[in-house]
Amino acid sequence: MDQEVGGSNPPNCTKIQIMSENKKLNPELPSGFKDRINEELLLRDEIISLIKNNFILNGFDQLETSSFEYSDVIGKFLPDQDRPQSGVFSIKDENDWISLRYDLTAPLARYVAKNYDLLPRPFKRFQVGQVWRNEKPGPGRFREFIQFDIDIVGDSNVQYDADLCLVISDTLNKIGLKNQDFKIRINNRKLLQGLLEDLKILDYKQIQSTLRAIDKLDRVGIKGVELLLGNGRKDKSGDFTKGAELKKNQIDKIISFLDFKDFNKITPLNEIFSEGIKELIIIKNYFELFNFKNFVFDPTVIRGLDYYTGPIFEANLSFKVKNEKDVEIEFGSIGGGGRYDKLVNRFKNLNAPATGFSIGVDRLIYALLQYDDLKIKNIIGPIVICNLDEAYLGYYRQILSKLRDANICSEIYLGKNSLKNQLKYADKRKSPYVIICGEDEVKNNEVTIKNLKDTDKVSDAINREDWKSSSKQKKCSIENFLKEIKI
Repeated sequence: MDQEVGGSNPPNCTKIQIMSENKKLNPELPSGFKDRINEELLLRDEIISLIKNNFILNGFDQLETSSFEYSDVIGKFLPDQDRPQSGVFSIKDENDWISLRYDLTAPLARYVAKNYDLLPRPFKRFQVGQVWRNEKPGPGRFREFIQFDIDIVGDSNVQYDADLCLVISDTLNKIGLKNQDFKIRINNRKLLQGLLEDLKILDYKQIQSTLRAIDKLDRVGIKGVELLLGNGRKDKSGDFTKGAELKKNQIDKIISFLDFKDFNKITPLNEIFSEGIKELIIIKNYFELFNFKNFVFDPTVIRGLDYYTGPIFEANLSFKVKNEKDVEIEFGSIGGGGRYDKLVNRFKNLNAPATGFSIGVDRLIYALLQYDDLKIKNIIGPIVICNLDEAYLGYYRQILSKLRDANICSEIYLGKNSLKNQLKYADKRKSPYVIICGEDEVKNNEVTIKNLKDTDKVSDAINREDWKSSSKQKKCSIENFLKEIKI
């Protein structure tokens, strides 16, 4: 009897495969996922390197946690269902559900709880890694993306919250953004908590629906928020989102609160509201100490997840970005975070107040690729050694060895295509040079180099005579040809 694999019956799998082998598969990706090509990946690597170096400069250590967590580690903050599939991607592992991490914060809380006695306090860490969200995608909003987190665990002083904002602002500057290109928006969840208590909105599910409604302001507008605070809203696709079902006077007071521009002018409603105001004053004073002005108080900053307990903040881009339909949109937030003083306590009764900030790297890159002032490094492909005759492969190998010994990206074209097609290949690879060695070069121990930088497509050279007459080619000895290569 065949051994079962992965809980399924192999003969059934074989049958399905045979039945569908004549059917052409759809090469499209699921919605919210993306293939990434060289230019974007090079920019991503550069951005990650800049962010990482700046976080290290500011005294943060690196941490890496697992991609999978037990679902109850992260599922508390998502709608309850028999199968924890809303918001996360989950599978059943023996008797327990495990999920791909939704963010990097819940795994950090689990790590701190497990290693609390071994860690310095405060524990300052950063992490870069993939996260997965089973949500509706949008422009620059994917269901699989890279997130960069920076957190401080073990101290309740909100000056640490202010310091995170300074680090993030400095990091965005070092990436290449100017202060006028973004703004740090700050708020405090205690203000809204105090408002909800004053309005007698005490039911947990209603509170969560209210928070999520306000958090969607940038996407649905103030009218959309009103609908979501009420009975609900239907979007353009016809999908209906059930609302918080608040009363009209409650909705009106929340909408009025969202219009405040200066927290110093808000009349405190109760003790928790007053605490929020005091913490915002501490943060503003810290900003003044460092002459930091690129921030604004914004009561519409809510942050959708409900583990935030105090100051919250976002970094919003101010320049226009086009979506996939080439329409300019308000891109909004490329990162955010806040204080979450009770998250570690879910695992152990520990005094581990914390604050953190997350940058959506893929979302940031989506916008940066459209940012006019960003100086992206030119993509340089390999030097291509054209193959005129396989009899000369040994000679081409000598050239290749010299190039690679000099740490220069290079390759021999091993196909049997014409010279014109080989030059088309070099065009598509963005090659800075191609090398041509035929009978004359091999006999005279020489190399012919064609400079492709700042030229029209070299593949327009139809034949060998056109190639020889080109003004940007040079013939030199095989011993000295590296001197002509300027990368």
